Amino acid sequence: MNSPLELKKYLDPFLKKFNYSKHLSQDPILFIHRYQEPRDQEVVALLASSLAYGRVEKILEFLERLFQIMGPSPYQFIIKFDPERDRKLFHDFTYRFHRGRHIACFIYLISKILNQYGSLEKFFLKFYSEDFPQMEQSISQFVHGFLNQEVFPFYRSGRLPKDSPVRFFLPNPKDGSTCKRLCLFLRWMVRGPDSVDLGVWKKVRSKDLIIPLDTHVARISRYLGLTSSLTYSWKTSCEITESLKLLDSSDPVKYDFALCHLGISGDCPSRQDILKCKPCSLRPVCRCWNECFSLEQLSC
Repeated sequence: MNSPLELKKYLDPFLKKFNYSKHLSQDPILFIHRYQEPRDQEVVALLASSLAYGRVEKILEFLERLFQIMGPSPYQFIIKFDPERDRKLFHDFTYRFHRGRHIACFIYLISKILNQYGSLEKFFLKFYSEDFPQMEQSISQFVHGFLNQEVFPFYRSGRLPKDSPVRFFLPNPKDGSTCKRLCLFLRWMVRGPDSVDLGVWKKVRSKDLIIPLDTHVARISRYLGLTSSLTYSWKTSCEITESLKLLDSSDPVKYDFALCHLGISGDCPSRQDILKCKPCSLRPVCRCWNECFSLEQLSC
């Protein structure tokens, strides 16, 4: 088991040397950086993160098309969204199991929040207090309040059915989900501003964020001893975050982007590869390296 001091000794220099600009072009956050207005950045972030599932190339391709339709200000498009008039703009949209009507319904829900509260941040702050931060509860109540709005233009009952694909956009941690995409949205909005994250939400603390857990972050976290869990769950996300707080209590998820793209790029392979593993600066604290490559193998 690596000590926090030992991990920090290698992880912090790794972050400083990481080529962020190279990997931004392969991350949905690139769309948020196209906009200067926080109101636009916020809604683009929620849409981009909610649709960030599947292959990266397909995600970026779909988002490109979506934001082209919304024009120069996605905020203005959404706040003026008229389901009877505008839903036809998405009639031929298909992404995995989502169809245009699901995208339009999600935009309608965002529109209702913006028209009532002015911003997504103000709506989230209904459920968050830095005096008693409970991110699981905050996210759960945010999701419940968001999805519990009326949707008469899309469903006759006026409510989202339990099996509606729209619910997939915002999973609930109470159900055990990692809520990776929603945690990603919060990271983008709360952390920074730096070369990656925007930091446009000023009243939520970086120290309260939970790491967005995908297969790459989970695998590399096991390699580094941040978790021993083999499951993808909210509990595992919290366990990894708590381990990272021992390295930086004020900003534990600052490690997320670099670790995630270390996996996405293939530089940290899912199967041991001495040609890729040997040059890695995290090798001294990597369980995979220490368990799989002996001195005898390296000397051959």
